[in-house]
Amino acid sequence: GLYATLLSTQNPKHILTQTNNKTEILCDLKERASVYWYRWSQERQHFEFLVFSNTLGKATYGTNVSQDKFSVREARSHSSYSLHISHLQPSDSGTYYCSISRSSQLLLGAGTQLTVVDALPLPPKTTQSPQSKKPVLWITKSKAASREGPCSPLVWVPLAAGVLLLLLGLIPTAHRLYRLRRRLWLRIHRQ
Repeated sequence: GLYATLLSTQNPKHILTQTNNKTEILCDLKERASVYWYRWSQERQHFEFLVFSNTLGKATYGTNVSQDKFSVREARSHSSYSLHISHLQPSDSGTYYCSISRSSQLLLGAGTQLTVVDALPLPPKTTQSPQSKKPVLWITKSKAASREGPCSPLVWVPLAAGVLLLLLGLIPTAHRLYRLRRRLWLRIHRQ
């Protein structure tokens, strides 16, 4: 009970993320200490030592543990540490523990379960909604059209407006011509 109070929360409890993403696991301690990070692999059924970070911030890595993948950072408060994991692969899945060593015992944090998948199992609603909303579809269409050129709204909107103005301008002219023709016709027939 005496040492348990030194180790406090580890969060979040669960992380579900996609391949090639990066993630961060936070470990809050009641005091500044050297921290060990372990991973429990359900598959291999063993604890794997990842990295040890001493109070000076110097990191020591476990065998075959990539320094490009794992890094430990200390927060400004100096008693909270975070494990950053990048280039995530499904093989990185497991439960991650921050721990401190006290009198030849390792005290483990609550653990964070990390699951790395190729695609997140999102509910079908979220993937379908953009298609069901017409404006979104229109936007994507116009974007595609602007790449093709002539059909882009930038071209056809001013063009349509121009044609409309032209037609409006022609109406009085056409009317004038019609009246002229009538006058001429009447003149011819009077003779």
